[in-house]
Amino acid sequence: MTAPSPISRIRRFNRAVTTEIGVLDASFLGRGRPLGAARVLNAIGPDGTDVAAIRDYLNLDKGLLSRLLKGLEEEGLVTLAPDPQDGRKRIARHTVRGAAEYARYEELSDDCAERLLAAHPKSEALLAAMDLVASALGQHRIAIVEADPRGDDARYCLGEYYAELARRFEEGFDVSLSRDPDAALMQPPHGSFLLAMSDGLPIGCVGLKGGEDYAEIKRLWIAPFARGLGLARRLMTAAEDAARNLGIGVLRLDTNRALPEAIALYRKTGWTEIDRFNDDPYPDFFFEKRL
Repeated sequence: MTAPSPISRIRRFNRAVTTEIGVLDASFLGRGRPLGAARVLNAIGPDGTDVAAIRDYLNLDKGLLSRLLKGLEEEGLVTLAPDPQDGRKRIARHTVRGAAEYARYEELSDDCAERLLAAHPKSEALLAAMDLVASALGQHRIAIVEADPRGDDARYCLGEYYAELARRFEEGFDVSLSRDPDAALMQPPHGSFLLAMSDGLPIGCVGLKGGEDYAEIKRLWIAPFARGLGLARRLMTAAEDAARNLGIGVLRLDTNRALPEAIALYRKTGWTEIDRFNDDPYPDFFFEKRL
């Protein structure tokens, strides 16, 4: 018996997804309009959105988006008006009815997701597979953004990072014993904290901690399901760009032997190994890069 080919497996997956989410339904989630119109209503969001940004986010043809917005306008769900800051742009906003419909779609979508998870005996494995697929399919839409290192998204990434170090380091990892970065030095004008965001979800981070003679790159982490997509390199490049913009000329970092992929990345991207420059108990390797 011949094993199913990779192509046939991908096509099976595509059919399963399109059937499950109702791509072909004339009344998506029973609300009287197809998925395309529902997705546009969702993309507008509660605060309104630039029409060009909606088109880019959904990767829609300009004419198709125009028709979908016109249909939503005719239903009394959406208004379109010039951007008060730039008359060349148009802003789409929900009407009162549109906001209520948006909220109803959110409730129904959440219910569908809960039923799917409840019906599967390995819900965590299912979620991990979904994260992997979503990251792979949406990798060109992953954005690198500056964030407050004390915010919820940053704290989530740092928590995952610390937990991974605790699993991988032979001696474990206790952040209280490490030279934990001062959040004040990872914000302008001293430094920066960057997140990799995938459709609203944080999937990676890196910190730039300012100093007197040099700045440090800290806490580089990528979610396991998003590894192999070049995000670590993108985050490092963004951190270096942030350093240049702040007038920082010398960067340093340290890492542990249990992270060979990180060590390989640094060596490939122009970092030079140097002598120990701190008293942190965890690192085995120390690097420097002059910008």
